[in-house]
Amino acid sequence: MPGGRLTQQERQQIALGLADGLAYAEIARRLDRPTSTVTREVMRNGGPTAYRAESAHRATERRAHRRKPSATSRGAEALPQAHGRDAEAVGAYEETLTAVLMGSGMPTMMSRVMATLTLTDSGSLTAAELVQRLQVSPASISKAISFLESQSFVRRERDERRRERYVVDDDIWYQSMIASARSIAQIVETARQGVGVLGSGTPAGVRLENVARFLDYVAESSVRAAEQARAILHTKSQAPSGDEVEPESE
Repeated sequence: MPGGRLTQQERQQIALGLADGLAYAEIARRLDRPTSTVTREVMRNGGPTAYRAESAHRATERRAHRRKPSATSRGAEALPQAHGRDAEAVGAYEETLTAVLMGSGMPTMMSRVMATLTLTDSGSLTAAELVQRLQVSPASISKAISFLESQSFVRRERDERRRERYVVDDDIWYQSMIASARSIAQIVETARQGVGVLGSGTPAGVRLENVARFLDYVAESSVRAAEQARAILHTKSQAPSGDEVEPESE
């Protein structure tokens, strides 16, 4: 039944499909489920290499049990949203985005906070708003924000009421890529230090030199691509249509 919860048998089929190297879309087709359902199921339960049907089923039951006391508060979140959006569809998409971020290596709570911030029209929320939306403790939000800030995924600012807000905007992914490139550069420098310690002609030294050359190239290419994309995608219009200068007639 495409609209209902996954059954234990379906989870076993997902596990078998992953073991056979099937793509999420193919597994979903065999189950007559949306691909996003399978993707979200796998990513929130260990990813494609660690997914286990039994543990995934137990984890889902635990999550459902924890949500029961807060059904009223969660029901309030399902009220009609801005721009006529379907609240249920938005919630499902937020889960999918969270699962994809987790699959990229971002920890669970950090992924939830990042997804929530990204899907707000304002691009910013306070700690209290995040606590209310995600139904977690202030400490969990604080830890998640500290991690995201260290990776340049969010920034802090004060609003007119002097409240601290956590912000994502069009420049966040650029800043994050630059921060990642800096981290890679540190690995490159450390690898080349190792070459001097182990000897440039030794197998270990050659391996470290190859690591340094590869990562150096990747970091440089990433920064160049990020700079080019930023310049192209963030270019502002030259002037409003009403202010355009008509070409002079010959």
